Amino acid sequence: MPASHRRTAVTGALAIALALSAAACGSSEKKSANGLEKSEITLGNMTVADTAPVQLAISKGLFKAEGLTVKTQVIPGGAAGIPLLKSGRLDFSISNYVSLLTAGAKDPGFKPRIVVEGMQSAPKTHTLMVRKDSPYHTIKDLAGKKIAVNTKRNVATLLVRAAGKPQGIEFDEDRNFVEVPPPAMEQALKSKSVEAVQAIEPFGTQMQQSMGARMVADLSSGPTADFPVAGFATTEKFAKENPKTVAAFQRALLKAQGMAADRKLVQDVLPTYAKGIDAKVASTMSFGTWPTTLNATRLQRVADLMQQFGYLDKPLDVKSFMVTSS
Repeated sequence: MPASHRRTAVTGALAIALALSAAACGSSEKKSANGLEKSEITLGNMTVADTAPVQLAISKGLFKAEGLTVKTQVIPGGAAGIPLLKSGRLDFSISNYVSLLTAGAKDPGFKPRIVVEGMQSAPKTHTLMVRKDSPYHTIKDLAGKKIAVNTKRNVATLLVRAAGKPQGIEFDEDRNFVEVPPPAMEQALKSKSVEAVQAIEPFGTQMQQSMGARMVADLSSGPTADFPVAGFATTEKFAKENPKTVAAFQRALLKAQGMAADRKLVQDVLPTYAKGIDAKVASTMSFGTWPTTLNATRLQRVADLMQQFGYLDKPLDVKSFMVTSS
């Protein structure tokens, strides 16, 4: 190669090297601006009362203060977020623990990690309701009857089965439960296509006010009092690759959950995003509670009850499904 050509090649290579070096420095500087591996994240969320802390974290600027821009993607239920998490289309998602732990235990390709515990049940947040003129008055009366739930083999059916067992009643997942979206449960009762519904708030309160529906069992009592219902999860892969981002998300949401102890704040934010919840309903409906820590002992209750009713084939240690960044 002629000397002039060699000099041109060396000069070109040096220019490329310098450009790559500058790009790397620029990338490093951009990353160090907020210290996060990923500052824009997508969260699978639901327009229900359970997710009030997410809305508080957005409206109060708590995510922003941590350097995060959070894009929410509405999902119809926690189970629907699992394949989106697995595929990487969601960075985080809310999910009921029964669906999440079942998927994690039975799908080798899915390794969820719980980042924040979501809502715990409280009196009347999860109820078993019948028509005003129904001949049924206790959970024992519903033995062998059709009960509407949002999804089979998730926390809804687990709560009903757990409430029935001390009364000597065994409910069958396929024979006794019918899948009905919560907004359609009132019509299901009215049409008598089911004899009872497993109602979550605000739908339980709405059915009481609109059609005089009666509660025959408070599923947030006895063995399932203060029961962990749902949480916010990511994948093991995302948590390992983005530990600072996960920690920032966790800090912001836990701070919002602390704020959610103020009922007035929750009442005010609910009508801004939750379907069917106006100021009147928000002021009368029952709320759960939102933990401000991750607690393995608390979550182990879910896994143990799942095994008792056959949702899991063997014991599961929930610690393996949790992240501990703070």
